Amino acid sequence: MIDRIGRRTVGLIQAVGRWGQFMADMVRALPDVTTWGRLALVQMRRVGVDSLPVALFIAAFTGVVLALQASYTFTGTVPLYFVGTLVGKTMMLELGPVLAGLALAGRVGASMAAELGTMKVTEQVDALETLAYDPQSFLVVPRVLAGTVMFPIVVALAVLVGIMTGWMTSLWLLNLSTPEFVKGLRQFYQFKDTWFGLFKSATFGFTITTVGCVVGLSTRGGAEGVGRSTTRAVVYSAVAILVLDAFWAAVLLR
Repeated sequence: MIDRIGRRTVGLIQAVGRWGQFMADMVRALPDVTTWGRLALVQMRRVGVDSLPVALFIAAFTGVVLALQASYTFTGTVPLYFVGTLVGKTMMLELGPVLAGLALAGRVGASMAAELGTMKVTEQVDALETLAYDPQSFLVVPRVLAGTVMFPIVVALAVLVGIMTGWMTSLWLLNLSTPEFVKGLRQFYQFKDTWFGLFKSATFGFTITTVGCVVGLSTRGGAEGVGRSTTRAVVYSAVAILVLDAFWAAVLLR
C-alpha cells in the first residue's frame, strides 16, 4: 500500500515537472515568429472557422431551452420580461463559454491529440528535429495561439446566436414583445458580463490546445496509443474546463 502511494506520488511529481518543462519550452519558442507565424493562421481557420457550425448549433438550441424554462419558472411569480435577463446573463456568463468549450474540447482537443500523436509514433517529430526545426515552434505554438485567440471569437458569436434564438422563442412561443425582452436583457446587464465570458473562453482555448499538444506529443504505443491519447485529451480538457469555470467564478465574480 505504501509502495503504491509512493509510486503514484512520484508519478504525479514527474507529470508536474514534464508540464512545467513543456510550458518553458513553449515560452522559449515564442520569439521564433518566422516559423509559427504562417502556421498560426492555418490553425486559426481550423480551430475557429471550422468549429463555428458546432458551437452555433449548440448555442441556438441552448437559447431556446433557456427561454422556455425561464417562462415555466417565472409564470405567476415574477414578470415575464425577466426571461430576457436569464437568457442574457446565463449565455454570457456560463452556458455560452462552458458548452462551447466542452464541445470544442471534443473537436479541437481530440483532433490535435490524434494528429500530434500520430506524428509522434511515426517518428515525424523526430524528423523535424533532425531537419533543425523546433517542434514547439512548428507544432505547439501555432495551435495554442490559435486556440487562445479564436475561442473568444467563437464564443462571442455563440452567445449572440443563443440570445437571438431566446428572443425569437419569446416572440413566437411566449407572447413576449421585443421591448419587453430587451428590457429584461438590459435590466441587470453589466459590462463585466461580457468581458468575463470572453476572458474565460480564452483560458479555455489555451487549456484545451495545450492539453491536446501535451498529450499528443507524449503518445506511445502505435495506433492503440493514439486512441488512448485522444480519449485522455478530451477527458482532461473537459475536467480542466469545469475546474477553471469554478475557479474564475470564485475569483472574478466575488
